[in-house]
Amino acid sequence: MESLYPLIPLAPLGGFLINGLFGRLYKKPIVYTVGIGTVAISFILAFHAFVTGFSAKAISLFTWISAGSLRADYSLMFDPLSNIMILMVTGIGLLIHIYSAGYMSHDKTVPRFFAYMNLFMFAMLTLVLADNFLMMFVGWEGVGLCSYLLIGYWYEKPSAANAGMKAFVVNRIGDLGFLLGMFILFSIFGTLNFLDIQSLASFGLDESTLALIGIATLLLFIGATGKSAQLPLYTWLPDAMEGPSPVSALIHAATMVTAGVYMIIRSNFLFVLAPDTMLVVAIVGGLTALFAATIGLTQFDIKRVLAYSTVSQLGYMFLAVGMGAFTAGLFHLLTHAFFKALLFLGAGTVMHAMDDELDMRKMGALKKYMKITQPTMFIASLAIAGIPPFSGFFSKDEILYQSFIAGVPFSKVLWALGLLTAGLTAFYMFRLIFMTFWGDYRGPKEHEKHIHEAGNSMAIPLIILAAGAVLAGIIGIPHFLGGGNWLGNYLEPVLAKAPEAVHGSVATEWILAIVSVLVGLTGIILAMWFYKEGKFAKSEKIAAKLGPVYRLVLHKYRIDELYNAVVVKPMIWVSDNILRVKVDEGLVDGVMVNGSAKFFRKLGGVVSKLQTGYIQTYIVFFILGILILFWLLF
Repeated sequence: MESLYPLIPLAPLGGFLINGLFGRLYKKPIVYTVGIGTVAISFILAFHAFVTGFSAKAISLFTWISAGSLRADYSLMFDPLSNIMILMVTGIGLLIHIYSAGYMSHDKTVPRFFAYMNLFMFAMLTLVLADNFLMMFVGWEGVGLCSYLLIGYWYEKPSAANAGMKAFVVNRIGDLGFLLGMFILFSIFGTLNFLDIQSLASFGLDESTLALIGIATLLLFIGATGKSAQLPLYTWLPDAMEGPSPVSALIHAATMVTAGVYMIIRSNFLFVLAPDTMLVVAIVGGLTALFAATIGLTQFDIKRVLAYSTVSQLGYMFLAVGMGAFTAGLFHLLTHAFFKALLFLGAGTVMHAMDDELDMRKMGALKKYMKITQPTMFIASLAIAGIPPFSGFFSKDEILYQSFIAGVPFSKVLWALGLLTAGLTAFYMFRLIFMTFWGDYRGPKEHEKHIHEAGNSMAIPLIILAAGAVLAGIIGIPHFLGGGNWLGNYLEPVLAKAPEAVHGSVATEWILAIVSVLVGLTGIILAMWFYKEGKFAKSEKIAAKLGPVYRLVLHKYRIDELYNAVVVKPMIWVSDNILRVKVDEGLVDGVMVNGSAKFFRKLGGVVSKLQTGYIQTYIVFFILGILILFWLLF
């Protein structure tokens, strides 16, 4: 089986080529079989690598670049970290591909959709399995390309096309940081291979080298803020909801947006040498978690609530890795993949039943029609709210605990931000549940009779993901609850050089866990009090009292408008009035193109006067030329 492991990324690439080139010639069942089957191959091989504990420094397929001391291979690195990541990516990806067969069944361009989805799987698996920064960057850019293609999949809609372009441009800003960080690392170590850099970084480094590593890791983190939608480069992710719901589940909840977190965990041996960078990571993560959660309180678009929730939960992950709790960050990454993918797919099922309606104010009472979607989304909401025994409780509680006991500046403040975010998360998620499934139906009456549960291809993935949302916490049950923290032990060979967290007392763990659960329950109870009956008088009264504050949050703090005024419009003005008029039309067209043409035309006119057509004139010039030569020579 090990000889087949290269098919883990390459099988979806084959699916992309087959459906992309020939999919229009096939009937839809063949397209589904190719798209789903290639991902199933990857999942089976990833599962085998995981259960056998396969570990290899690299399986090199070919040399991509060899120039001087720079060598970059397309090599696949298998270790505990990559094994568990590819299992998550292929497992969640397989379920979402199966769901897509039902969700996209009425779409006329379904071969293109599955081709893009397969290409994304190839890029994401390349990113995860890369054994060097350069190949990771290839996968990094690949998932960015697929994000652009899939967000703007329905490109006939201007909003979808604009959202795809916005995601592409914002991510390029972050990617510049990643590139610069990579250049600095190569200048320091002379290699971009992870294991080689880790070996070289383990020796004593002087202060100037450590300072450069600090700059490099900060630049890498800028790349992560773009890919994983953190402040200030988060604005593309809510607009990415213009893509089909399976895209939101696969790319913008479970896999691609976690790439930044994964990159930091993979590079933990560098980040622990840059404590100032790690503090920046933790602060940005904590602030993003709270900031996005407040916006989620006020949104009515069901997918945008989940989008801001994703931004917030990613903030939790960065808070963890910034505190040096790399295992806790990965733990939440894994549990979040289950319950957030489930929430997005559930939202897609609701849209499917509601004729693509997104406004929760036009829903209500759907629980009597959707006997699978409602309970599975309810389970996912309990998980993200951090209610035991659901998986989100264990991973979120571990992050809050590590934040509380970490011996770094502002750790208690960041813990408080995380705790407040937990309460807000519980509130806005159950606000979504109660507005969508409880109370009276508030949509058009003619639509109510058509509301129905999805077919098996969409319902079965919901059930499996719900099981994951319940059970995934088993891998990281802490010692104070009688668990062995299997995940921490499993990742020890990869994170052996990560700083050990200061262990608090068992009593401290119990108190913090109880407090976090009580905060989550408070959020749920408040949401129930405001929204369970489907009447909004209480919430509208609060909104009226808050006035400008509520409107500011409702309009997402007007950050998009601020960026538009400060960045976009000035760039457009500079482009139109300076670059176009002065540089393009004035310098390029006026001087270099038209100007040079005029100069040589005039020069030609002058020279042409020498061509008189009279032989007497030519003889005179000939004699003059001979005389000048004699004068110069003699």
